Amino acid sequence: AVHEGHVVSAQELTVLLQPLFTQNSRNLVLFLQDRLSIDDFTYFSESYGNRNPFKNEILQSSPSSLVLPAVDCKATRHLLSILQESGDWKLTNVTNVSQLEVNASNPNLLVVQLPPLASGLKEISTLEAIAENDKIIGRVTMDLQERGIHFSVIYTAVRPSRISRRTDVVAELRRQLMATDEEDSLSYPPLNVTTGNDTCILFYASNFSLTANRSVLIDLTNATFLTQSVDISASECSDSNTTLSLKYTNPVNGISSLEIRFLMTNKFYEGSAREWSTLDSVEIVQDGENSAKFSVSAISAPAEYSFHCQLVGTSNLYPVRLVPSDDAARNWDVFISELQIQGFNIINNQFSYASDCTGFFTTGIWMGLVTSIILVWILTYGIHMIMQLTTNSRFDDPKGPALSVPQTE
Repeated sequence: AVHEGHVVSAQELTVLLQPLFTQNSRNLVLFLQDRLSIDDFTYFSESYGNRNPFKNEILQSSPSSLVLPAVDCKATRHLLSILQESGDWKLTNVTNVSQLEVNASNPNLLVVQLPPLASGLKEISTLEAIAENDKIIGRVTMDLQERGIHFSVIYTAVRPSRISRRTDVVAELRRQLMATDEEDSLSYPPLNVTTGNDTCILFYASNFSLTANRSVLIDLTNATFLTQSVDISASECSDSNTTLSLKYTNPVNGISSLEIRFLMTNKFYEGSAREWSTLDSVEIVQDGENSAKFSVSAISAPAEYSFHCQLVGTSNLYPVRLVPSDDAARNWDVFISELQIQGFNIINNQFSYASDCTGFFTTGIWMGLVTSIILVWILTYGIHMIMQLTTNSRFDDPKGPALSVPQTE
């Protein structure tokens, strides 16, 4: 039993998972999502009635289960490493759930990277994304059950989807709590490219993943920021042009090499009388031959600043969109969350002040302005009508003759 408010640490999680390593069934399936909280199960189940996205009953049908409402983010991010160190597993990254191959004679660790949930969008989109992930979990578990393979399942995420904030604290404490949340969100340092002793490129993302041909998910987050097994030797830096080159070897089965290039320029614009840095395009090169190019919209900042955006990708719903420039690019889907990049004027190996992709005039501001204009117009019209009113210039005297006012007046 876990008392309310307790967050399970990495050490506690290792102890709780010990039964997985001592039981007869040594097959373990890890479903890893980008973000998830215990509140999602109740919120989406109750808010949408019959449209409950969680239709899998594997938790109820299991002979034993364990639900941990709150687990430390660092523990879940390093869960795969903990599992690998705790047993002699045959690690398999499942990219196509319809062609699942399992040799039950050996202990297997199957890792299924679920498609990311795009944050900041409508709740109905998140509901549909969770429902699709639930179907993937159902297909994998049903396939293993039909084969008669005994297995255990872990369903977790890299970070929480909801962060609770206390509202009954003084202003000073509230600011301290918010500062702690922001500090925890940057759990690993950004990727840096150096020339000599100076850093010329900084790159960070909380989730960096691609989807090839609408089916093969390639999660590059761990390889880029945690293990840093990415090759950045082909990156180039100068005062006017910068290229961030990320090369991966065997990221998934069927792809021997994958290179992603971010091409940035620094130019002086007379209209603003200052230099601006711009991310012009993104290129994906598969196996050294197949090249896909994307043009980028709305990624620019003063040359002294970095650029930050919550969602960047190929979807039309993202604030910053990667637009395919050729036919090969249409075979790729890109998803980058919490992107921050800087390719010029880096000081002390740290990001400069970030220029965010969210415009100053948000939807709420426009609604407030339009409403204010309508109210001012009504007030002005009312004052104008009141000013048109005139008082009587003559009055009826009961002792004198009756007052006669011609119609012309």
